[in-house]
Amino acid sequence: MEASPQAAGSARCPAMGGWPSGLFMSVMVLAGWIALCWSAAVPGAFFVPGEWYASLQKPSWTPPNWLFGPVWTALYTMMGVAAWLVWRRGGFERQRIALRLFLLQLFFNALWSPLFFGMHNPGLAFVDLLLLWLALAATAAAFWKARPVAGALLLPYLAWVSFAGALNFALWRLNQP
Repeated sequence: MEASPQAAGSARCPAMGGWPSGLFMSVMVLAGWIALCWSAAVPGAFFVPGEWYASLQKPSWTPPNWLFGPVWTALYTMMGVAAWLVWRRGGFERQRIALRLFLLQLFFNALWSPLFFGMHNPGLAFVDLLLLWLALAATAAAFWKARPVAGALLLPYLAWVSFAGALNFALWRLNQP
């Protein structure tokens, strides 16, 4: 993902049925950004809700467990597309701040499951969500500046993180010893 889209030549790519190599590279980078976003979900595969989460007191507005998968599927995909759109505006060379902010928020995103489900520490997980929210808001602003549609693609994610923060805080408060 280091190369800039402008660096791609106009040669044809035989592996893609003769697509222009610039288009092939762009599609591959899009797939890379989406895969990178999905990689933030990997810790969640190792730190699952389980019995501890089932035993917690929950607010009445807690969404059903089945909702989280479809929501994160859409959000991770939109995040990847947003990052790709910004990358297309000059790669890391010209979009260094925006893309580094994106990677920072992705780090905080990946950290939440180990903190909440792995360590059973809703308080520390809430601090992580606050840091995620700040990094994500800065990312959305930087993305908006680079390409407004990319910033707009992050707004549902920001709304979900806001909701998740409220839920995390409620779970923390309801279950303090």
